[in-house]
Amino acid sequence: MEHFLLQASIYLAAAVIAVPIASRLGFGSVLGYLAAGIVIGPALGLVGADTEELQHFAEFGVVMMLFLIGLELEPRALWNMRHKLLGLGGLQIAITMALVAGGAMAAGLAWNVAIALGMIFALSSTAIVLQTLSEKGLIQTAGGRSAFSVLLMQDIAVIPMLALLPLLALQGAAGGAEHASVEHGEALGHAGGMSLVADLPGWASTLVTLGAVGAIILTGVYATRPVFRFIHAARLREMYTALALLIVVGIASLMTLVGLSPALGTFLAGVVLANSEFRHELESDIEPFKGLLLGLFFITVGAGINFEVLLGAPALILGLTLGLIVLKGAVLYGLGLAFRLKGREQWLFTLSLAQAGEFGFVLTSFSVQTGVLERTLSQQVLLVIALSMLATPLLFLLHDWLAKRHAEGREPVEPDEIDESGPVIIAGIGRFGQIVNRLVQSTGYNTVVLDHDMKTIQLMRRFGFKGFFGDPTRPELLHAAGLKNAKVLVAALDDPEASTRLVAYARRERPDLHIIARARDRTHVFHLYRAGANDIVREMFDGSLRAGRYVLENIGLTEFEAAEAEKTFYRHDREAVRELAKVWDPDIPPSENEAYIARARELERDLETQLTELLEPKQDVA
Repeated sequence: MEHFLLQASIYLAAAVIAVPIASRLGFGSVLGYLAAGIVIGPALGLVGADTEELQHFAEFGVVMMLFLIGLELEPRALWNMRHKLLGLGGLQIAITMALVAGGAMAAGLAWNVAIALGMIFALSSTAIVLQTLSEKGLIQTAGGRSAFSVLLMQDIAVIPMLALLPLLALQGAAGGAEHASVEHGEALGHAGGMSLVADLPGWASTLVTLGAVGAIILTGVYATRPVFRFIHAARLREMYTALALLIVVGIASLMTLVGLSPALGTFLAGVVLANSEFRHELESDIEPFKGLLLGLFFITVGAGINFEVLLGAPALILGLTLGLIVLKGAVLYGLGLAFRLKGREQWLFTLSLAQAGEFGFVLTSFSVQTGVLERTLSQQVLLVIALSMLATPLLFLLHDWLAKRHAEGREPVEPDEIDESGPVIIAGIGRFGQIVNRLVQSTGYNTVVLDHDMKTIQLMRRFGFKGFFGDPTRPELLHAAGLKNAKVLVAALDDPEASTRLVAYARRERPDLHIIARARDRTHVFHLYRAGANDIVREMFDGSLRAGRYVLENIGLTEFEAAEAEKTFYRHDREAVRELAKVWDPDIPPSENEAYIARARELERDLETQLTELLEPKQDVA
């Protein structure tokens, strides 16, 4: 018990220290977990023999992750992915397997060993890639969706790969196959050798497997609602968590017993439950466990790197790792071109999948057990897999750099020729500018709308609103839009710095122009105030104020009292901003500006006094 607590403390301390540092440096959490594992494992030797056993337990984080991903996908969306699953994913696996196997045979390895290596290195890391895509908000991009399709197809392909490996054992094939049937579950991190299909003929094994899949679907469709209602009657919050874990663990166990991947089983269950009203409840219950187990998995990968093998042949191991990344990257880049991915999406797809994956550990272990790979070669293979996974966060950083270069290197599109003028110029037609434009035009006044996003302008035109493409901060475009004779300029740009530059330029050119500006926050208000804006509207302020009024109406105040409190707050805040602008210094953060803090506290006490006096009659009556 003491040993377990000590080991748990070491793993948790390593994660708590390394991951925030890596995230603040912009490397992402995955690299932080991997670095933590290297420090407590090979570097300091704080963890050792239990790492491999712990890794099997931590792989359950991948199972939970695929369950959560399935909850985000409706069955129709999965059906719509079939072309990428079979085309993009299938081609990636087949081509990579062929190239790796061909290279291995050229290096003098036997054909069966070469095919096994092809299968091992064709797979990518579902855990690292999906975690990083989610952190960076790239999962819904074209490149992210394509990467997810390939990863899902790879997870599906693990099943026939595991069935094929025993057939590749040339010496003692019969014994190897028999041994494989017993150890199949253990290779996947499953408990013992229990199996519902081990002693069944092929046709019966197929029926049992299909029956298990059908049971998952039917249970998800018909049984979850009654079970959730039963749990709800207990009114115990922890029972929801217990039920969520039961669903995931139970399905994973069933898939193990019929020889299928538990990750695929839980993914299927997630898809079935995607339309359920309990989806969000399941997500919130599973998410913390998924995050911790995935983090533990990444730490064990780092801790399991055998640097003795690396130091024994550093040029070979590093060369193989780099060669694998380059080879897979070339295959992925070519497939991206064939499937019409472009620019940053192409690089995201290529670089995100260029590593080997966690299922490579499974296939390597299984290959050793079935006699396909020798133990010495398997140690080198495991090290190449781990190092390529360790390089993945760096590949994502390379993608970020290439994406930035691509954005900077794009040739500018010529702005539209502006052939209209009006009393109102609206610069920026996002969610904020759209409302302003509709209101003004609906009252019969003409507006000239400018925006630097071509898609937004084209969308406006489809709905009957005319706009002009171009950068509103460019002086020649503003003058072409009628800056000389306009009465009002609305600065509604998303970029705070661009909005401030626009206001400053317009004020220099037209001291008499009335400028209304959208501000992101209070600091941006001060910048716009100094730049010369007449009216400044914080984008979230009015909506938040209205929500606060609704709160007051529902905790005891009348509608009139809540409305008066809202008006008082609004007037006071406008005055407070003017007062704070006098002591605001752009070179000093507000949290370090003592004069600003002192004045803000005075104004806050003044607000409390005003609102207390306003509501005193109600309190007296109470």
